[in-house]
Amino acid sequence: MDPFPPTSRSPVAETTLCFGHRRGTEDLTLLSFLPFPIHEVSLRVSAQSPKSSRDPSRESLSSSAMPSNEADPIDMETSSSNPDDGLQAIRLVDASDDEPYADAVAKIQRCQEILGYEFQDLDLLRSALTHASGASHRLASNERLEFLGDSVLGLTVCEWLFNEYPEYSEGDLTKIKSAVVSRRSCGKVACKLGLDQCLIVGRGVTRNRSYPKSLVSDVFEAVIAALYIDGGPEIVRDRLKQWLAEEVNLAVDTQGSGNHKSVLQQFAQRELSATPVYKLIRETGPDHRKMFLMGAMVDDRRFAPAWGNNKKDAEQRAAANALAELHNAKVPYASEQPPS
Repeated sequence: MDPFPPTSRSPVAETTLCFGHRRGTEDLTLLSFLPFPIHEVSLRVSAQSPKSSRDPSRESLSSSAMPSNEADPIDMETSSSNPDDGLQAIRLVDASDDEPYADAVAKIQRCQEILGYEFQDLDLLRSALTHASGASHRLASNERLEFLGDSVLGLTVCEWLFNEYPEYSEGDLTKIKSAVVSRRSCGKVACKLGLDQCLIVGRGVTRNRSYPKSLVSDVFEAVIAALYIDGGPEIVRDRLKQWLAEEVNLAVDTQGSGNHKSVLQQFAQRELSATPVYKLIRETGPDHRKMFLMGAMVDDRRFAPAWGNNKKDAEQRAAANALAELHNAKVPYASEQPPS
């Protein structure tokens, strides 16, 4: 039923609607006098506004709650195959699908098995798994829990990195944390765990096979919030250290400090009261393409050597190997032969 019958429309109402759309959500207060819900107003405005002026990031909320052909969805069957985004193929199921975990009760049970945790409040977990399209009203969806989970995730990872990498500066820790808690990382982990198949969505979402790319990262954050409320911070910390270990190691390798010699020196002086020294073990190749094998030593302890195109590069790699061994991690430049 059209909430704006021709006989009830007035120039004032029409002008206010366009003004509210043009200026942003802060102007929706101007619509409080209208006798119908705000979401009906947003639908009316979307129908009147030119497509070129629409912002998909702002529309994702209303379109996810009410799937329609006017939304700007992302086809995950296409985008998830992109190796750059790190996401596996997302699988959503609903009660009409021939799947073992198609109904909500089965999804809740399956999610508890994945998490290795039995909730005291099953309604809390149900809310965490419920997308706006499958909720009876907006506050029954996982959006509020997603809001809390984002902060819980950030705090937990920050504390983890702060304690695990005391030799890293604030700037390095910030870069590592940003990579670990990104939507790409959260979505990747959620798909690995199978949380995408536990998501409770409206039938229109699974039927159209098009949905926002952030869907699985959102449910990941919402589930973290539910765990935090129901079980406490220790429950969350233990699971995140298990789920995100690979992402943290990857981020440390790619986002951490590139000056491994400086980091090793700070760590050795602070923790071991010693200063690293570097020894040339071997060199090979013609004069114009020499390769050098350097090894780091800290207080008479020798660490795995590393090859480099020059002594400076080899020392940096040797320092990275030493840091890895000191943290009981796999050395990044283990090689008995010089690189070709």
